[in-house]
Amino acid sequence: MDPEKIKVILATDCGSTTTKAILIEKIGNEYRQTYRGEAPTTVEAPFEDVTMGVAGAVQELAELSGRKLIDEQGRIIKPCQNGQGCDIYISTSSAGGGLQMMVAGVVRKMTAQSAERAALGAGAIVMDVLASNDKRLPYEQIQRIRHLRPDMILLSGGIDGGTITHVAEMGELIAAADPKPRLGMGYRLPVIFAGNINARAEIERCLQDKTDLSIVDNLRPVLEEENLNPAREKIHDLFLEHVMAQAPGYKKLINWVDAPIMPTPSAVGSILKTIADQKAIEAIGVDIGGATTDVFSVLKGVFNRTVSANLGMSYSISNVVAEAGLGNIMRWLCFEMDESDLRNRIKNKMIRPTTIPQTLKELILEQAVAREALRLAFRQHKSFATTLAGVQQQRTIGDTFEQISSGAGLVNMLALDLIIGSGGILSHAPRAEQTAMMIIDAFLPEGVTLLAKDSIFMMPHLGVLAQVHTKAATEVFEKDCMVYLGTCICPVGQSKQGRPVCRYTLELPAGNTVEETLNFGEMRLIRLGLGEKAKLAAEPTRNFDLGQGKGRRIEQEIIGGTVGVILDGRGRPLNLADDKKRRIEKLREWMLALSVYDQKALEEKGLVGAKAPAGAR
Repeated sequence: MDPEKIKVILATDCGSTTTKAILIEKIGNEYRQTYRGEAPTTVEAPFEDVTMGVAGAVQELAELSGRKLIDEQGRIIKPCQNGQGCDIYISTSSAGGGLQMMVAGVVRKMTAQSAERAALGAGAIVMDVLASNDKRLPYEQIQRIRHLRPDMILLSGGIDGGTITHVAEMGELIAAADPKPRLGMGYRLPVIFAGNINARAEIERCLQDKTDLSIVDNLRPVLEEENLNPAREKIHDLFLEHVMAQAPGYKKLINWVDAPIMPTPSAVGSILKTIADQKAIEAIGVDIGGATTDVFSVLKGVFNRTVSANLGMSYSISNVVAEAGLGNIMRWLCFEMDESDLRNRIKNKMIRPTTIPQTLKELILEQAVAREALRLAFRQHKSFATTLAGVQQQRTIGDTFEQISSGAGLVNMLALDLIIGSGGILSHAPRAEQTAMMIIDAFLPEGVTLLAKDSIFMMPHLGVLAQVHTKAATEVFEKDCMVYLGTCICPVGQSKQGRPVCRYTLELPAGNTVEETLNFGEMRLIRLGLGEKAKLAAEPTRNFDLGQGKGRRIEQEIIGGTVGVILDGRGRPLNLADDKKRRIEKLREWMLALSVYDQKALEEKGLVGAKAPAGAR
């Protein structure tokens, strides 16, 4: 359909528990998100038909909008006529556990890692990575494949024209496992081979009769190059044809949609990549859920995604505490708490995952856990978002004899332009200042960074829409999806408490100018509203860097948001005081300076004194 003729767009995201529907309409010359509805996902017994949940969410949309969207036969009305129906219907899905894959390659840090990048970028949960050098015996690898029962396997290995032996051995391993699919016993497991073209005949010989084999271009045709798109596109196709087709009701849903159904994480990555490319910026997005935390990035034009399957805020909350350690959780609490009390509260959340904090202390505790979950997930992402391992790079003469064992990290926080947070704990925090503080404490932005959150988690809908109508997707992303929190300014360096780290001037839109000095250990908030812009001129002291080098002045335009301009003088890396009393005092000072929690409520709980610090304005 001609994009210019599309006036009404219906989009759904079928989640593991909830199906969310949004309506996008062309109002004047621009597209806006107008209504939202949701209903329980119905992929499991007793319903076992995903379209029932879709119909429920769409029916709520119809009632809210006054627009009839479903006919008497239960079908979505298309095209739009006489104020009824929609022009196109699109959907994403992570129902039924999403897309679960295993990947295999010859060398763990090279071809196997490229295969993992391809699978993660396509929206999969990577259950395990097999490699010739992963130190497991062949029978252990075979047992692992049989035990996990993935939805599909991506096999890579070797550069074009390189060795065949090790690639063939991985193929024989998969054949010996004779893997059975997780869903649907009446078809063979999809296996994608994206390796050495010279090994194709050997792979066909051992896998053609036992699996549904697909062959695409090599992921690493040469050592210095990754070619992930053919594998990702094939994963999408097989996800739709095999995995989705086996889930209850999806054959009917596939006939309803006007574009291929995308895995939810893949759609989120799609819209982030679209926006980053259009604006020529570097961006990081995070989605923190109950069981997993996904981190997406577009750095130097390269898209990466990681899934921390054991880090979440309900089902996986005990894993966060186990991995981070109680000490790292408690360092964010602005009050004293007994360790046994903290453990009990964490376990209560795990066994009652749908509960929400009922007291201020419970809210502060939950947000402390969120900081650690986000920090750990981002640490994992930074270790994965690297340049290609094994590639020879130009070195200085002093490094001539060093061998590169792994790729160099792509994450340069001083070059980062935007951080987007989504997920219940971030999107639905009682105050926007709490969301901003959690993002800053977990990601530790450096220099000048714009902070935002996804208003109602519509990034999946917009990701699939970007494939068919980029203009509508980007307009809704800017105007309705993103809630800009404001700009964080953080000089990088270390000093003693109270010493100057940066002198700054802000020319505000009202005509007034703020000229101040930020001291080490301080945080300050200057209100600058949504859509407002200010001119920043900042000169860090000689040991601090704002992106142009130590002591070098920067001048640029910054934008405000629901929080404003946050000046973070705590230095990088962030070192919280070891002394508990001193650390708690500083946490309280920062919380009041940024209005993170209601001062009166904090006073009533005895968590702060009656006087606010100078940083609050």
